Amino acid sequence: MADEPLLSVRNLETKFHTDEGVVRAVDGVSFDVRRGETVCLVGESGSGKTVTGESLTRLVRSPPGEVAGGEIYFDGRDVLDMSDAELRDLRGGRVGHIFQNPQGALNPVYPVGWQIVEAIRLHEEVPKAEARARAVDLLNRVGIPEATRRFDDYPHEFSGGMKQRVAIAMALATNPALLVADEPTTALDVTIQNQILRLLEELQEEFDMSVLLITHDLGVVAEVADRVVVVYAGKVMERGDVFDVFENPSHPYTRALLRCLPGRGGRLDGIDGRLPSATDPPPGCRFHPRCDHAVDACRTGGQPPLYALSDDHDVSCVHYGPDGDPEVVRGDESAGSAVGPGDGGHVGDDAHVGDGGHDPDGESGDGGNEP
Repeated sequence: MADEPLLSVRNLETKFHTDEGVVRAVDGVSFDVRRGETVCLVGESGSGKTVTGESLTRLVRSPPGEVAGGEIYFDGRDVLDMSDAELRDLRGGRVGHIFQNPQGALNPVYPVGWQIVEAIRLHEEVPKAEARARAVDLLNRVGIPEATRRFDDYPHEFSGGMKQRVAIAMALATNPALLVADEPTTALDVTIQNQILRLLEELQEEFDMSVLLITHDLGVVAEVADRVVVVYAGKVMERGDVFDVFENPSHPYTRALLRCLPGRGGRLDGIDGRLPSATDPPPGCRFHPRCDHAVDACRTGGQPPLYALSDDHDVSCVHYGPDGDPEVVRGDESAGSAVGPGDGGHVGDDAHVGDGGHDPDGESGDGGNEP
């Protein structure tokens, strides 16, 4: 049905079996992506963002990883019930992926143009000449100068920003309904970052795509998001319309992240403490060891449920429950709305990460680029 979300994720659990124990990288994450909208999955490095994105099309390598529970429905179809052949059609077909490291996404021994041709012909029965013409057109659309000539160039002959554009062209080769973009501007300078974001917005409108953007950068979120899902240690802390979340941040973690933005009056050296162990997370709210507002109820049981603040704004915090007092959190107005959606305030990865902690994402606090 047209009013159903394109992507629906419910109670997603993804685990990794390691010598140190079971890593609960994603532990009960739920969100939707509607048709034509941009949803940003945001949190500091190690929060489970990348693993969530890879789980959507079951890209998590097994062993050691496994999607251990929950539901993933794409366009009404159960992804967890798909055969290997159906998954191959989904990956790179209906769902395109842009990975963190464009260098890792491109094969160094093949010209970039032929890699796009291969992506097209893997999903569509078209002559090689037609696929080549489409690949050149895509390279043109993503801003590769002299695309016809550069079709036969190799990845090492492109700059970082140009390689990212090639990776975007590959992800768009089959006109996907959903684009999963994992830190597409990481390790690029600010000018190139802005160019890539503008390009994604233009291509989203042209191809009528939905976008799930995975990022640690709240400035990017403010610039492009329709809705936001804030994750921490594999759990959803807050989710909602971008204006609601920026104007009325309700979870202490969201407020702490926003205080790290320039103009919010907070420290730029990060949030005190570190992410909890992914093999032995604390009871209660995952954020309580770092939270200034933690009470006894935060330290027992499981992660608090998501309490509805409005039709499209939920928060996982006991202070919003039947026995809580939201003013305990909201009384600190230092996370006010000095920077809001569209203002483009920038926060780097190290601006809100404490001292690192365990990293189930494969991300690093200094802007690591592992695919």
